[in-house]
Amino acid sequence: MLKNKLSIALIVCITTIQFGFAQLGFSHEIGIITGPVAFQSDFGERKDFDTNKGNTGFGIGLVHYINFAYRADCNCYSTDTYFNDHFKLRSEISYNKTKLNHFGEWVKDSRTSENARKLRGHSGESNNFDIGMQLEWFPLSIRSFQAFTPKFAPFASLGAHYVSYNPKAFTDYVSSNPFNPNDIGNIDDNNNFYDPWSQPGYKDPVSEDSGSTWSIVASVGTRYKINVLADLMIDLRWQYYFSDDVDGLNHDYKSNKNNDWLVWLNFGYIYYLD
Repeated sequence: MLKNKLSIALIVCITTIQFGFAQLGFSHEIGIITGPVAFQSDFGERKDFDTNKGNTGFGIGLVHYINFAYRADCNCYSTDTYFNDHFKLRSEISYNKTKLNHFGEWVKDSRTSENARKLRGHSGESNNFDIGMQLEWFPLSIRSFQAFTPKFAPFASLGAHYVSYNPKAFTDYVSSNPFNPNDIGNIDDNNNFYDPWSQPGYKDPVSEDSGSTWSIVASVGTRYKINVLADLMIDLRWQYYFSDDVDGLNHDYKSNKNNDWLVWLNFGYIYYLD
């Protein structure tokens, strides 16, 4: 209930800010983005290529921009200031999903220990709903870009997103020790998971509890103008969560040093409303 109330409050806040700028006459843009996500979490081995390559998913979102360079109320350019000609305000609602597995040295098929089998049998899934804002900086003139000179408009952005996460966890580990059987498929049975995660005094490492957190979002990209009212966009995003529970795995073992984060390569289509 609290998560829903916070989400509604944030949507109302963003809508109010956007409406305020709209009242000043600035023009609007809307678009859709989608692309592959590389999720970096406690699944897999840190700095391992197979982990980075294997734990990938997809994301999709809707974006809205306030364009300060152009006024919709008079069909004319706004006051020629550096801010108006080099910044846009971006709002976004998006969703990303990634299937997660363990990769690296400790899960190779040549390893036959119980712990190796536990890691191979453990998988997860991240499901994240985002809503937030970013300020985009265009080093080249937005006015010139709208006049097709040049046709490319590189940008960098920084902002914050509120995230609602709902992870999933799975295990198909079967104990080979008849004197120490496990409850197959039960994520609440710590015997199904890597032993060092469940030492005395440690919290349960695996959870499907949903929750919410904030994140920092930074990106670089470029737009390409295809006509007066439309652009294509490519955008490489880095997103850092202020939580280590987003992936459903948060153990106390010494190897757990970082919160979850992701890299998302977006391809988008932007349409000018005014």
